Amino acid sequence: MISSSMYQQYFSALRNGNRETCTRIVQDLLDRKIDLKMLYVNLFQKSLYQVGELWETNQITVAREHMVTALTESLLNLVYPVLFSAPHKEKSAIVSCAANEYHQIGSKIVADFFELNGWDCHFLGANTPLADLLKFIDEVNPDLLGLSLSVYFNMPALRKTIEAVTSDFPHLDLLVGGQAFNRGGKNIVNNYPNTRYIASLDELESLIA
Repeated sequence: MISSSMYQQYFSALRNGNRETCTRIVQDLLDRKIDLKMLYVNLFQKSLYQVGELWETNQITVAREHMVTALTESLLNLVYPVLFSAPHKEKSAIVSCAANEYHQIGSKIVADFFELNGWDCHFLGANTPLADLLKFIDEVNPDLLGLSLSVYFNMPALRKTIEAVTSDFPHLDLLVGGQAFNRGGKNIVNNYPNTRYIASLDELESLIA
């Protein structure tokens, strides 16, 4: 359980770049066997969304937003010994950002959620060139591809990626999501077979569990 006071302590430390306090809080929660889904949704995701809102309303600088993102990525490493100890299914996925998309923290959390639910997940990170993504899909032959988009103006790059993937791999299931869709574009999936918009980690889990 993450109390309101614990969250506020964590968020204050995160916003101020206090790595020691953030690490102590996360490690304490792990030592107490916190449900990993709760940790991801109610601590990591919640705090990142709150920081994003502060940035969008000019209450913090880009530099501070980048610091928070980098610190959160380092905290995710604390979870991995537990995350990768879970029993795995015979399922694999690729999770990637579209070309020109440099915000990878959301897609990294999605990749971790696949692992949490027993999938083997290949996380490709930010700004994956389309040609390289297609080649990797051919090499790995995954059951599913997840594409993340954080900046709405990169929607054309996502559309181009979906078109190429569905053309070359017509039977591959695609999931798309990310903060960019808060500004529109959810109907992009209507034009492509086997493509679905995912609005939340809960919805993702209900699909892959």
